[in-house]
Order: sequence, then C-alpha cells, then structure tokens
Amino acid sequence: MSSAPTFSGKDANQHKRVSAKSNPGFLERLSETAGGTVVGVGLFFLSIYVLFTNEGRALQTESSLNEGLSQVVSLGPYSSLDLQNNNRLVHLSAQLHTSQPLHDPNYRVVVQAVKLKRQVEMYQWVEYQESKDYEEDGQTKTETTYTYNTEWKSELINSRNFDKEIGHQNPSAMAVESVTVVAPEVTVGPFYLSKGLVEQINNFQTLSLKDLNAFNLDPFLSIDDDYFYHTQYPHKPEVGDVRVKFSFAGLSGETSRLGPAQTVSIVAMQRGDQLIPFKTKSGDTLEILYLEELSAEEVFMKEHQYNSMKTWGLRAAGWALMFLSIQLTMRIIYTMVDWVPILRELVSVGLKIFALCVSCSLSLLTIGVGWFFYRPLVAVALGALALLPVFLARSGLVAKKNQ
Repeated sequence: MSSAPTFSGKDANQHKRVSAKSNPGFLERLSETAGGTVVGVGLFFLSIYVLFTNEGRALQTESSLNEGLSQVVSLGPYSSLDLQNNNRLVHLSAQLHTSQPLHDPNYRVVVQAVKLKRQVEMYQWVEYQESKDYEEDGQTKTETTYTYNTEWKSELINSRNFDKEIGHQNPSAMAVESVTVVAPEVTVGPFYLSKGLVEQINNFQTLSLKDLNAFNLDPFLSIDDDYFYHTQYPHKPEVGDVRVKFSFAGLSGETSRLGPAQTVSIVAMQRGDQLIPFKTKSGDTLEILYLEELSAEEVFMKEHQYNSMKTWGLRAAGWALMFLSIQLTMRIIYTMVDWVPILRELVSVGLKIFALCVSCSLSLLTIGVGWFFYRPLVAVALGALALLPVFLARSGLVAKKNQ
C-alpha cells in the first residue's frame, strides 16, 4: 500500500490523507475468503452452543425461582432478628442504613449513602475519521478526512495515536482520578448485606451543588452546573482543564436534605445477622435486590420476566451468530463469480436468502433438540400436540373412504 502526502486546508484542525492499493487478484481474494470461511465455521459451532445451553440455563433458572418461591419466608419491615430462620431463604422490604456518611475531603462533599462516585473529565483533543473509497487508475484509493475537536472526556485520550499530533497534544495523565467509595457496612433492618447485594445498588443520581456555593472552596476551584471546575473560567476551558461531578446511590440517612432513605426489597439466605447467597437444589444462587418495595411474589415474578427476556435475547443472539457464520462460510461462492456484475448481484441476494432460511431452520432445530434434552416430557407432549391435526385429518379421510 502506498500513501499520498497529507493535504491540509486552511483549517488547522482538519486535513485529508489519501492512500492507494492495487486491486487484489483472484487467488488473493480467494485466500482472504478462505480465512473468513474458517471464522464462519467457528461461529457456527459457537451459535449451536449458545442456543443449546441457553435452554438448559433457562430451565435451571426457572426451577430455582420456583424452588425459592416455595421456601421463602417473608419478614416484616420492623422484624427483629429471629435465629429460627437461620439458613432459610427470607424476603425483606425495608430502608437502607449506613453508620457513617461517605465524604470526599478534597471537595468537602458529604453524603449519607451506600455509594459515592467521583467522575472526572478532562478537556482534551479528540480525533474523528471519515473515509470513502473510490476507483482510480486500476487502484482502490481511500480518502480519509481527519477532524480535531476539543471535548470533555472521562477517559484519557492518547494524542500520540493521532494522525497529526502537532497542535493537538493532550496531557499524559489527569490531575484527579475517578473513584467510587462504598460504605463498609450496609444494613437493612437487623441484617448486614453481603457484597453481592451491595453491588446491585446502582441507582446513581447526580449530586446537586446548588447548596454548596457557600462553602469555602479552594482558589483554583469554581462551581457551574453541578460540576467542580479546576479553573476560574468554566465557560472558556483550555486543554488539560479538569471538572468533577459527584453522584450517589442508595440514600441511607434517616434525615437528609437529599431525601428519605432508599427502600429495597431483598431475597437472600439468613445466617445470623447476615444476608448471603442461597444455593438452590438446581445449582443456582438466589441473591436478589430490587430498589423498590415489593412483596416476595412480585420479586419472583420480576425474576421470571427477566429470565424470559434473557432467554429470548440469547436465542436472538444465537440466531444472529448462525446467520453470520453461514454468510461467511458461503462467501467463497460469491468470490468465484464477483467478476461478473449481474451474476455477482444475483448470487449475493441468493446467498443472503439461503443464509436466512438455513439459520432460521437450524436455530429452531437446535432449540428443539435443547428442549428434548432438557425437558423430554414437555418436548414429547408438544410433538404429539403438533401431530394431532395430521392425525385427525387422516382419521377423517379414512372415515370418508369407509362410507
């Protein structure tokens, strides 16, 4: 591949680069297609694995949820610790509580919550690329337009990877790092929550800084639109300037200007004063938390709905993988005729239709085999139900002939 010189216009933040390469020959294109065929075969087997195991996962989850609902013990919001429920699955709806507030001394932020997140953004150069291909002198040429803008970004952008770094350099590090602080102990009623339950508390809300203007800020800080800016000119930032936003999740204070404590609904196993994962006979673990007040039945209904959505989502993903795999595998046929324009278009459409039909049929077949493997009785019953119209039709024909 050869590259032409860079063409720059009057705008120093935009330029173009043209690269050219000779059109590949038939054997070279066939070789590239063969590599895609190998990838297609791998994706095909991956799609079968996804579709087949998904049915087993869905059944196992459904069985675990039914087992949990049949054993769960609902506790009142003001229930005291009852050791008779030790090692049993319990349900509880109550407010979150933490013993100490979370704070960031650098910005004098104090919040009574389960989590406090500090999100840092830096004003940086960002490179955008837009390419277009065209044929010229028997070569395929690519014209790429590079545009540079300054934006607030939470991730550090390495300007050394830019096509034109001169005039668009970014700092190599941020002055302040993003961090999330989690309360060491979180309780609901008389129980301490496990790490897995605490991880599910992610209803982050932006911390309003309207009431913090009266605070004695450091001279290099200013506040604008719920951000701390490391500059006195937030509306005229320069590359390298930093701004910080705070958010919180799981309010846990009895009296707070931010609102009442968050009510949660939990299904987990009681062990002493701890709520920990519950292992079902099917092999799953139940450690469920919802950020609203729900009965035990409502919690399990939502879990069943999520399981159903996940099952159909994985079925769709498995079908998409199979469709893509068949297209990649059959691509070699297109390569053999792509030098004939009319035939090339017909074969392209035909291969897409073929991939669509075969992927649909094989996906349904794989799901059916999964059902037969994991739920043989249900599969047999559905098969008999499907054959019933045929049986009735044949019975009617025999009766007419006898008459």
